[in-house]
Amino acid sequence: MEKKDIDWSSLGFGYVKTDKRYVSWFKNGAWDDGALVEDDTITMSECAGVLQYAQTIFEGLKAYTTEDGHIVCFRPDLNAERLEQSAARLEMPVFPKDRFIDAVVKTVEANEAYVPPYGSGATLYIRPYMFGYNPVIGVKPADEYQFRVFTTPVGPYFKGGAKPITIKVSDFDRAAPHGTGHIKAGLNYAMSLHAIVTAHKEGFDENMYLDPGTRTKVEETGGANFLFITKDNKVVTPKSDSILPSITRRSLMYVAEKYLGLTVEHREVYFDELKDFAECGLCGTAAVISPVGKIVNHGEEICLPSGMDDMGPITKKLYDTLTGIQMGRMEAPEGWIKVIK
Repeated sequence: MEKKDIDWSSLGFGYVKTDKRYVSWFKNGAWDDGALVEDDTITMSECAGVLQYAQTIFEGLKAYTTEDGHIVCFRPDLNAERLEQSAARLEMPVFPKDRFIDAVVKTVEANEAYVPPYGSGATLYIRPYMFGYNPVIGVKPADEYQFRVFTTPVGPYFKGGAKPITIKVSDFDRAAPHGTGHIKAGLNYAMSLHAIVTAHKEGFDENMYLDPGTRTKVEETGGANFLFITKDNKVVTPKSDSILPSITRRSLMYVAEKYLGLTVEHREVYFDELKDFAECGLCGTAAVISPVGKIVNHGEEICLPSGMDDMGPITKKLYDTLTGIQMGRMEAPEGWIKVIK
C-alpha cells in the first residue's frame, strides 16, 4: 500500500487523524460485534458516566515497520490483560483479550498507509480505550460502554537524541494506598496534570512520586516506571501495589537478565538509596527509556554518575536491545511480536 504523503521525520508526539477507528458497543449486558468506522467524533449525553464520574480506562502501544518490511506490534496481549484488570477495578465490562488483539490488528491494517517506514524514527501509536456512555447521575457504574481504538503516527519521543532529563521530587501523591495507582485509569492522569505543569514551570522535566504512606520509597512518575542501575550493574525497579505494571519495564527486566546477563531486582526502593545508584531512567511505551541525569528534592541535588550528556552505558544497552527486538533487528522472545502484515 502506498504511504500517505507525510514528512515522517518532522512528526512530533501528537494527534494526526487517520482513516479508520474501531468501535464496539456494550448494551444490554453484551458487547456487539464491533466495526471499523470513519467518523472520529463521539456524541453522547451531557450526563454520560465518563463525563460525570471519570469512568474511563485506556492503553497505549505502537505498530512498527521492521527491518524486513513487516508491520508488527509489541506484546499486545499484555495490554489486553491490563485493560481487563483496569475494567474490573472500575466496575466496567471486560473486553475479551482475543477481541482486543483482533481490534488492534484490524485498526492497524485499516490505517496501513499511516505506518511510518523503517528507519524514519516514527511509529504508529495505538490507543485502545473504554468509557461509560449512558446517562448516570447517581454515583454508580454506567450500564452502557464504548470500546474504541484509534491510531496516530508519531515521531520519536526525543528530538535530537535521548539527553538525560532533570526531575523533581513531588510534594503531591500520585495514588492513594489501596487506590487505583495500579490500573491505567484516566483519573490517575488527571490528578497528575497540576503536578507536571508545576514541575515544568519550575524548570523540571518530570516528577518523582514517593509512596503516600511514608514518603520514603520511590514509586513512579506521572506516566512511567523508574529503572535504576547500581554501581555493580544490577538493574533495580521499584515494587509497590500503587505502581502501574509497565509492559516496557517488565520487558526491560527480561532483556536485562536473559539477553545481557545482568542481575535484576524488583523490590522496594528507598529514596535514601538514590545517591548510591549509577544510572536512572524512566521507562514506558513512548520513549522506551528516558535517561535521568539529576534528581532534585527541595533544592538538594542528586547527580547521577552517568551525567547529563548521554544515556548511561547499561541503560543504553537495554535501550538498544529492546528497540532491536521491536524493530526486528534482534530475535524476539516467543510471543512478544505480533505480526500484522
